Amino acid sequence: DMNAYTRGAKICVDIFKPGDRVAISGFTKGRGFAGAVKRHGFHGGPKTHGQKHSLRRVGSIGASYPQRVLKNTRMAGHMGNERVTIRNLIVAQVNPETNILAVYGATPGYNGAWLEIKNTNV
Repeated sequence: DMNAYTRGAKICVDIFKPGDRVAISGFTKGRGFAGAVKRHGFHGGPKTHGQKHSLRRVGSIGASYPQRVLKNTRMAGHMGNERVTIRNLIVAQVNPETNILAVYGATPGYNGAWLEIKNTNV
């Protein structure tokens, strides 16, 4: 309940207890401009058999009939730095003295990133 808190009030981790299920939201690590092999897991072209410069290229991006590139065609572009939510993580330990909350599983973002933690045990 947000009405129980005032602006600037300190919120401790003692509102959680081990075994609680939480949902953690944050921004993933940014990868910058990534190619199709890194961004979408494309296999690329063959290394031999007449290929020269097409090792990590996308290849064909459409047929000759529509004569356009269809929407949502997977290509190179910006990767990462997106807001994601990891649900159903279980709280492992709660340390109110150091204000540290340990959970089982991975959390989004780099080390030291800001995270939004919601209790889903309601």
